[in-house]
Amino acid sequence: MRRPLISGNWKMNLNHYEAITIVQKLVYTIPNETYETVDVSVHPPFTDIRSVQTVIEADSLDIFLGAQHCHWDDHGAYTGEISPVFLAKLDVDYVVCGHSERRELFGETDEMVAAKVEAILRHEMLPIMCVGETLDEREAGVTEDKVLAQVRAGLADRSAEQVASLVIAYEPIWAIGTGRTATADDAQAVCAAIRSVVSTDWGSDAGAAVRIQYGGSVKSGNTTELMAMPDIDGALVGGASLDADEFARIVQFAAG
Repeated sequence: MRRPLISGNWKMNLNHYEAITIVQKLVYTIPNETYETVDVSVHPPFTDIRSVQTVIEADSLDIFLGAQHCHWDDHGAYTGEISPVFLAKLDVDYVVCGHSERRELFGETDEMVAAKVEAILRHEMLPIMCVGETLDEREAGVTEDKVLAQVRAGLADRSAEQVASLVIAYEPIWAIGTGRTATADDAQAVCAAIRSVVSTDWGSDAGAAVRIQYGGSVKSGNTTELMAMPDIDGALVGGASLDADEFARIVQFAAG
C-alpha cells in the first residue's frame, strides 16, 4: 500500500526563525502515531533549510526535509541557482521540480524539468514532479493531453525503478492560490490517468508504486474527500501549510 505524503510548500514565505517555530509547533501538534501511516515533508525557502535541518536532526523528528527547486547541473556559472549537490549535503529528502509557478513565471520547460528530475535522482534525493493545466486548457478539454505530455516529457529516459520511487504532483494551475479546488472526482480522474500512463510506459509495478499528490488550494476541509480517492496518495499544500495548526489537521485527516 502506498503511504500518503503530505508536503508543505512554504514558497517565498517565512524567515529561518519563523520556519523553526512552525516545525517545532508541528511536532507538538501532530500525534506521534500519525507518522506511522503518513509521511510529512516541509519545503522551506533556501535560506531556511539549514536551520530546519538542524531542528529535525537534533530532535530526531519524523519529518522529511524538502527543497522547492534546484538546478540540473552540479556546478557552474549560474548566479542565483542552487546545485543539487548543496541540497544533498544538507540531507534534503525531496525536491519539488516543475512547479507551475516555476513553469509559468520563470519559463521552465519540460526539458528543464526532465534534467532536474535526473539530477535529483542522481544525488539520491526524490523528485516531486509537478504537472498541471491552465484554466484555458481545462475549458478547452485538453487537461489530460497537457498533463500526460508533461509526465512523459519529465520522466523521459528514467528507469521503471526510478519512476516507481518518485512523486508526481497534479496541481491544476487555475486552482493554486485562488481558493478554487478541483472536485475530488475531477482530481481523481486526472490522477488515475497519470497512473495509467506510468503503468503503460514504465510497467504495472511502477504504476502501482508511484505516489501521486494533488495540489491546489488544499485545506483541512477538503483533505478527507481528496484522500479517499484511490489514486490520490497525498497533497502538495501551499498557503495552508504556513499555519501549523491547519497543516497539522491536514496531516491528521490524511492519516485517516
